[in-house]
Amino acid sequence: MNVIDPNLPLSIARLDAEGRLIDAEGRLFELNMRAGGTIGAPLAVPQIATLARLSQRLGIAISRNVIAADGEDDLELWVRAEPEQGGVRLEVSGWRLRPGWRAPAGEPERDGDFFRSAADWLWETDASLRITFLSIEAGARYGFDSSMMLGQPLTRLFRLEQDEAGELPILSAVAAHGRFDGQKAELRGTGRMVRLAATPRTDPGGRFAGFVGAAHMLDQAMPAAPKVDAPVPAAAVPFGGFPDSFSQRLDRALRGPLGKIIANADSISAQTEGPLKPDYAEYASDIANAGRHLLGLVDDLVDLQAIERDDFDTADEEIDLADVARRAAGLLAVRAAQAEVRIDRPAMDESIPVQGEFRRALQVLVNLIGNAVRYSPPGGMVWIRLERDEARGHVIVADQGKGIAQADQEKIFEKFGRVDPNEPGGSGLGLYIARRLARAMGGDLVVDSAPGQGARFVFSLPIRQ
Repeated sequence: MNVIDPNLPLSIARLDAEGRLIDAEGRLFELNMRAGGTIGAPLAVPQIATLARLSQRLGIAISRNVIAADGEDDLELWVRAEPEQGGVRLEVSGWRLRPGWRAPAGEPERDGDFFRSAADWLWETDASLRITFLSIEAGARYGFDSSMMLGQPLTRLFRLEQDEAGELPILSAVAAHGRFDGQKAELRGTGRMVRLAATPRTDPGGRFAGFVGAAHMLDQAMPAAPKVDAPVPAAAVPFGGFPDSFSQRLDRALRGPLGKIIANADSISAQTEGPLKPDYAEYASDIANAGRHLLGLVDDLVDLQAIERDDFDTADEEIDLADVARRAAGLLAVRAAQAEVRIDRPAMDESIPVQGEFRRALQVLVNLIGNAVRYSPPGGMVWIRLERDEARGHVIVADQGKGIAQADQEKIFEKFGRVDPNEPGGSGLGLYIARRLARAMGGDLVVDSAPGQGARFVFSLPIRQ
């Protein structure tokens, strides 16, 4: 990399609570001006502005590398954002030009990249091991609120376990500012076991700045697969004649390669390795989106295998349906913002105590709200409303999409049911699985819609007695 000025001091800036630039020094002031910004206006460098908003939201200092465009060039910066009274303080250093090509990474780096891309989900921390990033999809799939975990200690999400030598690999890595693998932990509140691995992040001064990590769900949480040559009991063949072992092998065989495809395509699309022709970056983005679609299909097939077992059941927990709805909306806030769709979520003082399984109820609502965002026009609104009667609590998810004809309203709940097979969207399993889950919890899922009037889905669960 070519250092612009190795002796250049820190550029310091301050933002107010609304993200407007109060003052900025030297090169950062100039970069913001070239990006079209000025003092008193919102910071015009989106990558730095995003980091500032995250730091303000979490209430913690965050340090990380940032790639920012500067005319025809890309700059690699080290940015530290720290909340202060009435706003955020920024420190920017590094100021290195990004080359158009970089030599291939060494074997350890490639191994680490592959390891992370094959993970079930990803996480990041700051130097104090407070969570600064969690995969959005992880919360919906494994039963926790990703947005609520941001800013919390890593141990709030995981209960760490000692290895055979009585040590915690993560603590040894913190002390050595090095990599670790094989840290076993329990995902709190679920009883599921995971294996954690991570590589350290350092600032330009060589100081430890946190971890970029991966979580791998351990197989012992799954039913043991029968031997390949052993006869399969009839109860283990829930649909299509496929045994449980087939679903598990399919999940393991596809998740890793698809994760690597998505990770690499995202990296190419973001041009983290240097500039590309616009059409090439667009192709990479299409590949990443296709990979996510296939990964979603894998998730749906695994869920389908589970819910169609004769012995499938859900946990009977006391949950707040309003809280679950707010959490689901939070998980989809970024996706909605990208689609220019607003989500009107329930107020914080609303509450509906019901019986159901938190993880499954969250899964149902993430599906409903995600569909509403997908089919809403830019500038549209998704409403989430709450109702209750003597027997059930209801969450209503309404959108401003094109609506569903009366004749098609039951078809969308059928297995692989799609009103228009040529329309971009999911697998045709999401609503089928969501209704099966709702009814397994003693509730229901129905729709009320008309062409041109949007759709109104009602998810119901029994009132807590």
